[in-house]
Amino acid sequence: MFIGKQKMHINGKWIGKTKNFDDHDPATGKVIARFPVGDEDDVDEAVFAAHKALDAWSKTPPPTRAHMILKVSMMLKADKERLGRLVSAEMGKVLPEALGDVQEAIDMLEYFSGEGRRLLGNTTTSELRSKFCMTVRRPVGVMGLITPWNFPFAIPAWKLGAALVCGNTVVLKPSSDTPLCAYEMVRLFEKAGLPPGVLNLVTGPASSVGEAMVKHPEIDGISFTGSKATGEWITKNAGLKKLGLELGGKNAIIVMDDADLELAVDGIIWGAFGTTGQRCTSASRVIADSCIKEKLVKEIVARATKLRLGSGLLKTTDVGPLINKAALEKTEKYVRIGQDEGAKLLCGGKRGPGKGFFFQPTVFDSVQKEMRIAREEIFGPVLSVLEFDELDEAIDIANSVEYGLSSSIYTKDVNNAFRAIEGIESGITYVNSSTIGAEVHLPFGGVKGTGHTREAGILGIDEFSHVKSVYVDYSGKLQRAQIDDYSK
Repeated sequence: MFIGKQKMHINGKWIGKTKNFDDHDPATGKVIARFPVGDEDDVDEAVFAAHKALDAWSKTPPPTRAHMILKVSMMLKADKERLGRLVSAEMGKVLPEALGDVQEAIDMLEYFSGEGRRLLGNTTTSELRSKFCMTVRRPVGVMGLITPWNFPFAIPAWKLGAALVCGNTVVLKPSSDTPLCAYEMVRLFEKAGLPPGVLNLVTGPASSVGEAMVKHPEIDGISFTGSKATGEWITKNAGLKKLGLELGGKNAIIVMDDADLELAVDGIIWGAFGTTGQRCTSASRVIADSCIKEKLVKEIVARATKLRLGSGLLKTTDVGPLINKAALEKTEKYVRIGQDEGAKLLCGGKRGPGKGFFFQPTVFDSVQKEMRIAREEIFGPVLSVLEFDELDEAIDIANSVEYGLSSSIYTKDVNNAFRAIEGIESGITYVNSSTIGAEVHLPFGGVKGTGHTREAGILGIDEFSHVKSVYVDYSGKLQRAQIDDYSK
């Protein structure tokens, strides 16, 4: 399908440009849409519009802001099937996952619409008489949102729901691999009645649009999901902006000798090869007890080799394409690295058939924690299996990478579970479940090289608001904290 030439959205108007880039279906390589190549001038115009709209939007009662967000959630729900197919066509994930992407956006916007009735602060006591103390939330200002391609509806919803309900205005730059989903989202917000300038969409490459946003003196905050290297660049170049950075993972599943192996294999296959391994929370490492490793690996390989590659829109497909040629070549490179390092390739390791960016589900055994395939984020369908004898050793292996996003342990022993919860350095730990499956009302994020952002849940509000402390002194006289004599 070719949807046509699309436009950017600035100050309530849809704007086209002479220079455009192609948006491809990764399963076929065919062009499905074309989008404007934005530049610094477009960012300037969008930021100016956002600043102009900020005063009125921030003074709009939060429940009114929330109602518009809820309307978008309801419109997404009404059009879920079409939008899910759009996700599959533009990003490549299989249709059930694509529909889940839209459902997550529905749920996330519904959740944040509820925060419009709360936006909680705190009240507390004062150390002085006749004095009241509380905190209130204020918007950051103009937020620059830079979103990735792997969840083209869900992640913009994480950021937009929280940013808008807190009273911020927004300049949104989606990935150039999935601009069509962001375009559809912005159209729905426009339809919901969002005032001009509150949400602006600028498409184009990081080199022009993204860099201009990060360095722009009139953008007050940046929320970015993507690679660690880009996050580090943003940190060095954003100045004193409020930053939210979610930067990837190298997530591990520990399988104990008392685990339900069938359940563990289900979770491993889902975690490693769901979304073709292209989630920040994908399970790229299995750390298996030496007593059960051989049996576990045999079952993993048996399941992995049965997975069917193809277009995500086909019911027969289990694993869709990688997002683009660069991702395909990167995955191939890491397979060669693994072989050169001495890891044992058990299955996969090759491109799939057809013109799309397909790669076979790949499993390596005899992997050591020092190997690059065990330490570096591949973002493809490549699973490394490592071995341990004691749980402390497994936790050490899990912690031996620079990232700390998600983790998992399969065990029937509650003591093992809580030792893992306490010992693994990650923002998320699952027990008897895979490394993927976050719910919208819990915080999402990691530690170490993953960054320290928490999106979703009530902490998602923290990312898009400032906390102001308020003191109300009704004593009628000068009181000096830390100085006055309380006894008088």
